[in-house]
Amino acid sequence: MLVARRCFLAQSAAGLLFCVAPILLSGFPARAALDEEQKAFAMELVAAARAQRAVPVIYDPAYRKLEYPMGDVPWYIGVCTDVIVRAYRQLGIDLQQLVHESGLGSGDRNIDHRRVVVLKNFLARYGTRLAVSNKPEDYEPGDLVSYHLPDGTFSKTHIAVVSDAKSMAGVPLVIHNRGYGVREEDWLFGSEITGHFRYQRAPHIKDWKK
Repeated sequence: MLVARRCFLAQSAAGLLFCVAPILLSGFPARAALDEEQKAFAMELVAAARAQRAVPVIYDPAYRKLEYPMGDVPWYIGVCTDVIVRAYRQLGIDLQQLVHESGLGSGDRNIDHRRVVVLKNFLARYGTRLAVSNKPEDYEPGDLVSYHLPDGTFSKTHIAVVSDAKSMAGVPLVIHNRGYGVREEDWLFGSEITGHFRYQRAPHIKDWKK
C-alpha cells in the first residue's frame, strides 16, 4: 500500500488549521456509493447514534465487568466506543459478542469492544475499509471514522459516526463523545484521521474461521 508522505491543511470547527495525514493513494477505495438498502441502514444507524444526545453520560473508561452477550456499562456512563456499540445494538447487532468471537482482541469480553484499536481491527477485517481523505464528499452517513488525539485529555484514540447533517460549508457532522457527552458537531476534520470504515451487516460467526 502506498501512503503519501505529505499532508493536507484543513480547518477545524474552531477555525484552527491542522494536518490531515496520511492520505492513502492505493489499497482502499476513496469513496463507495451506497445502494438503497445500505442508505436505509445508514440512516437508522445515524438516528440511533443521534438519539443518544438526549442521555447525559459521564465519560468514564474504567474497566467494568459486563454481562455477556449484550452487556453494557450503566446508562449514565459512556465513552466514544459506547456510542458506536449502543447505536449498532439498536439495529440488532451486538459488537460485544462479534468482537469477542472474532478473536481480534485480548479475549476479554468485558472491554475489547470498548477499545478503539480493537474495534478498528474488527471493522477493517469484517467491514469495508475506505481511504482516509480530506474531501468531505468521501464520507457517507453511517461511516465510522477513527482519530488520533495528540492532546486528548481522556484518550489519545477516538471514533465517531458520520451524520447525514452537514455544516454550512457542506462538511458532514459527526456524532461522538469526546468527553463532554454525546454531541453532533462539525468535527469531521477535528483531528488526525486514522481510519475510515463502513460496517452494516454482522457476518455469521460460525463462518468466520473457515
